[in-house]
Parts: sequence; C-alpha cells; structure tokens
Amino acid sequence: MFRNDVPITPELVRQHGLTPEEYDRFRGLIGRDPTLTELGIVSAMWNEHCSYKSSRKHLRGLPTTGPCVIQGPGENAGVIDIGDGLACVFKMESHNHPSFIEPYQGAGTGVGGILRDVFTMGARPIAALNALRFGSPDHPRTRHLVSGVVAGIGGYGNSFGVPTVGGAVGFHPRYDGNILVNAMAVGLARADAIFYAAASGVGNPIVYLGSKTGRDGIHGATMASAEFDADSEAKRPTVQVGDPFAEKLLLEACLELMASGAVIAIQDMGAAGLTCSAVEMGAKGDLGVELDIEKVPAREPGMTPYEMMLSESQERMLMVLRPGMEAEAEAIFVKWGLDFAVIGKTTDTLRFVVKWHGETVADLPIKELGDEAPLYDRPHIANTHLPVIRPGDVPAPASLADALKRLVGSPELCSKRWVYEQYDHFIGGNTVQKPGGDAAIVRVEDGPKGLALTADVTPRYCEADPVEGGRQAVAEAWRNITAVGGRPLAITDNLNFGNPEKPEVMGQLVGCLQGIGEACRALDFPVVSGNVSLYNETNGVGILPTPTIGGVGVLDDVGRHATLGLKRAGDVLVLVGAGEGWLGQSIYLAVIEGREEGAPPPVDLSIERRNGDFVRGLIQSGLADTVHDLSDGGLAVALAEMAMAGNVGATLPEVPVDLPAHAYLFGEDQGRYLLAVEAETAADILYSASAQGIDAVVVGVAEGERLTLPGGQSISVADLRAAHEGWLPAYMASLPAAA
Repeated sequence: MFRNDVPITPELVRQHGLTPEEYDRFRGLIGRDPTLTELGIVSAMWNEHCSYKSSRKHLRGLPTTGPCVIQGPGENAGVIDIGDGLACVFKMESHNHPSFIEPYQGAGTGVGGILRDVFTMGARPIAALNALRFGSPDHPRTRHLVSGVVAGIGGYGNSFGVPTVGGAVGFHPRYDGNILVNAMAVGLARADAIFYAAASGVGNPIVYLGSKTGRDGIHGATMASAEFDADSEAKRPTVQVGDPFAEKLLLEACLELMASGAVIAIQDMGAAGLTCSAVEMGAKGDLGVELDIEKVPAREPGMTPYEMMLSESQERMLMVLRPGMEAEAEAIFVKWGLDFAVIGKTTDTLRFVVKWHGETVADLPIKELGDEAPLYDRPHIANTHLPVIRPGDVPAPASLADALKRLVGSPELCSKRWVYEQYDHFIGGNTVQKPGGDAAIVRVEDGPKGLALTADVTPRYCEADPVEGGRQAVAEAWRNITAVGGRPLAITDNLNFGNPEKPEVMGQLVGCLQGIGEACRALDFPVVSGNVSLYNETNGVGILPTPTIGGVGVLDDVGRHATLGLKRAGDVLVLVGAGEGWLGQSIYLAVIEGREEGAPPPVDLSIERRNGDFVRGLIQSGLADTVHDLSDGGLAVALAEMAMAGNVGATLPEVPVDLPAHAYLFGEDQGRYLLAVEAETAADILYSASAQGIDAVVVGVAEGERLTLPGGQSISVADLRAAHEGWLPAYMASLPAAA
C-alpha cells in the first residue's frame, strides 16, 4: 500500500539530494510540509542536473544569437538556419555517471536521450558524434569501461539507424574514478516546421507516448548531481535500460504525428522523467498541468506515484494534442506498436497537480518549481597563471624520429580505429567523410550542400589556464570545420567539471566559460544548446576541466572539400600560421618528458579568424584539397597523420626559424594549418597570404615512403602506421573480466 504521508525527516531530505536550506526554501514556498511524492518532485527539479543552480548565472554570459540562429538554449536542442528552407537541429549531453556504473547501458541510453532531444524538435537525426574520456590505461577498470561504453554507443546507434561519424577519445588518470561520455546528435528539419515544448490552450489533452514506465532510472538525475564514493556500485538501479528498436519506432511515430497537425507541444522524458517533462511544458506555456498517473502505462506491477514521477525509463515522450485528434494520434502509435495514453490535461491554475486513483498526491506551484529553484553564486578562485616554458628549457630527444613514433603510438594520439569501426558511419548513405579526419562531413538530403561536424576539447589546457583553454576549445572546433572547407555556424557544449562547491573547481568553470564566450564572439560562432555536468568527482578527486565543444558548419558543395591524407608525390607542404615552438602543456612534454607543466599556448582569436578564412577560401576555390589543422603534437604529428592517411612520405629539409628542432616540430602553437598543394599553385598561395598579412611558408615536400625530418633522421610511413594503429587493439585484446 502506497503511503504518501510519510514523515519528512532530515535524513530523508538528505537522501533526496537537498540541503537543509533548500528544503526550508521549498517548504516556505508551498507553506506546509510536502508529501513524499512532492519531495521526490522537487528533488528532481532542483538538483544540479536539471536546475543548473551553480552554473545558470555564468551561462548567461555566452553569446546565443546570430544571423543563423532560430532557437538558442532553453529548448530540447538548438536550431540553426542552413539555407534552402532547412534547419539543422543539434545538441550534446552527458551520461557520465551512468556510464561509469554500467558502461553498456549508460552509454547506450546517453545516445538514445540525445537522439530524442533532436527528433522532439521535429528533426530527423542524420548523424551522431561522441567525446569520451577514460582513466589511465593502467587502471584495472579502464579496459572494461572502454569496452562497455564503445559497445553501448555502437549497439544503440547502429540499431537505431543513425551514422556515428566523429568524436574524440582520450585517457588520463584524472578520469580513473569518473569517465566522461558526451553524446551529440544532429538532425534536419524544415525551418518552418520546428516543434517546441511550451504547452498552449486550456483543457487540451496531455498524452503519454512510447514505451512503458518501469523502475529503471529512478533518481537518475539526482545521482548525476552527486559525487561518487566507495559505494557507487550500489547506484546501479538508477541506470536506465535502453531499447534502440523501440526508439526507432518512436521516431517514426512522432514524425508522422507531427505531420498530421495534431501536436501542440512535445517534450522528451529525459532527466527526471515525467516530472521534468510535464513541469517544463506547463511552465513554458504559462499553464497548469493535471495528471492522472494511474493511466500511465506501467511495465511493472505495483508501481507507486512516487516511482512513476521519478522513473527515467527510456523511449518515452509527452505531448499536448489538439482536442479531438486523440483517436487519430492513437491510431498512429498503435500502428507503430507503441503505447498511447491520455494521462492529463492543461489547466489555467498554474498548479502542477498529480492524482492517483482520485487522490491528490502532489499539488505544487508549477512555475516556481523552475523559476524559484536555488541559484548560487558560488565562491570561485581565479586561475593562477603558470610560468611560460621556453623552447630551450625542454630537453631535445635522443632521436626526433623515435620521439615521433612514441607520440603517434601513445594512448592519447594513437589511432582510434578500434573504437569507430564498431560504429556504423555509412548508414543512410550520406556520409561523405568518415571518422579519422579533422571533421566529419554529411550530405544534406540529395546535396550538394553538406554539414561539417566535430566534437573536441583539450582538457590539459583548461586545467593549466581555464580562460585560455576555453578559447582554445572553441578555436579548435572552428579550425576542424574550416580544415575540411566548412563555414562554421554554431556550437553546442558539454561542460564537464568537478565539485562546484570547491572554489578552485568553480573557478575552472567560470574561467572556461569566459574563454568560450570570448572565442564565440570573435569567431561569430554562437552557442545554441548544451549541457552542464558537475560533481564529476570520486572520493574527492575531480576530473580535468573538460568543456567539450561540438561544432557545426556548412559546405555549399560537398564535392569541394579537403581531406588530410597526402595525395600526390611532389606536392609542396605549406604551413599557414606562425609558431614559437610552444611546448608548455604539450603532448611532447607529457609523453616524452613525463611532465604536465607550464602555461598552455595562447590563442590569438583575430589570427585564428584570419588564417581560417584564408584556408577555407583556398579549399572552396579548389586550390587546396589536402589540409590538416595543427593541434596535439604540432607540425610533426600533423604531417605524420597526413602521411599515414595517404600512404605517401614527406621530407622536412630544415628548421626555417630560429628554434630547436624538437620545439619546431612538436610545438603546439595555435591557429595553424598544414597544406599539401601542387607545386605550381604554391607560389600563388604564398603571394596571396603575404598580401593579406598571413604567415605562410613552404616547409617541405611530399615524396617517397619515409618521413624525413630536419637533420636527416627518417622513419618509414609503415613503421609509423604500425605504432599508430597498434596500441589500442593490443591494449583491448587483453581485456580482463569486469572489475
């Protein structure tokens, strides 16, 4: 027998993730002690994952508007105009905590959730990306987590039928106790047919659609707003279980129902499930909501109102329908084999009322559940700038060639083919550039237009200098899109940080947001959607600050794009952008010297824009078809990747600047690109660059089967490839049982 009148004790409040002050605030808001169901509802609405109570104040400083922006943050996903009457709908979101506890289901349902965010807006998903961060390869759980997460992403995306086209994978001991799984989805819709969450009209039916509600995922959002400890495995029941085949049916049924004209408002049941979706729909429309939850299709017998309101079972939607169209809507969902139930109505009371067999188990002010959520201005410590490491302060390696081989075969820079070959990246037939390049390219419908997509961040830069790291994360996404010939349009972000109650962690968040905002404004690259994931900490050890940036750009003609593989012996290598041999916080310093020290490379946003616009113009005009942006590992690693991708060698005959050879080759100065162009074209490119005040210089030539470095040291492309391709498969081949 369900009891809704249990005494609300301090321990029960603590178990629901509320502080004593937050509980007192809620009690004062409603003027009485809450019922158990009401306590569960407010715990879901006021946790960090849903309310953004530590970050809202600082998120307001991000640029969120622009000529192409149709919908910025605040909806299920962001929407941008890509021309020809079409819109691109996209967002990134985290599923970090669930994926650490149960990697297969956690990662899979992360993919499912972000796909729903996109098709809730009326868009058909056309691509998925992900950004993954794991702990040290030596940690006993890392192999198990890599295996489960990759299988979960592939199992869900492949079965649903969306190509997974890009992303990033990294390893670092700071993720030992808290991995990151950031999932991004991209969809297409007609620009005049976007669907929103705000309910309208009084007395309109509220309908439940999709799969049945079970006990999986209860308190999932609360778990995502708390640190891990030694008992984290006990949280396994809060991880949802996904069904990609049901989600595919849900997609088709929703799009068909949207086309019928029956839908007034729609909201995915994601974090906090039925609670959050119903409250948001009503509050955004300045309406009340009344639910009769005994009508909710249940997967398990004996479920209580408390459980139904907090369940995060997957593949579910909530809609407000036009009156009189219930039968037509139900017929569509019955045809697709999905549940359909009218479970409530909109009201003019501005109250959120939940009934259970005629008994009112919750009666709360609907707008205050969101508007009156706590908003904290947490103390934060500004970054203390680390000293600049000069090129001469870092020892040269005994062998430049051996150092290069070690770098391309290191866990951070090795080929991630083992990962992305488990994903179907061609389903749908519109993938133009698959994983492994600077950015993926997906054709828009029948072309010639295409989208360039990327997801990346450099956490070690953000740790060393959050402001600079935030700038660099955006600039890197902008460069990735530019390097394939795309025109960057907008970003989504996934802000992964530790415990915001620690001033140094809150300082990382504030600093990174400052840098992200500065870069977005300078590059006309607005933020249209995103997610904040805090409390990524285990036993007091936090992750590296990891503000993942997902970028979207457009190509007017996918037939004219660049790839990074060297294509022709005799091509001249042109380096665009100047370098100082910056080795602070570089991969070279970490892998070869075992040091994570110094200030990260500075980002000059005006140079980023000027150099990027120049390179993009060369690609679009057909003068350059082989381009790679320089990032981790600098010039030498970029050239090695180009050589391995094209199976063509190259020679860098000398160091053309006054720098030690290792600083010239491995420095990570920003705003740079390496081009391979035909010899007769190179002179025109250099002349054009000089006329525009852009640094550009010939640094070598594509030739042979070896990579020859200044001083005559060389290594075969085959040996580089063996090191590059070998580490991850060998590491995963010794997969132990789950720890």
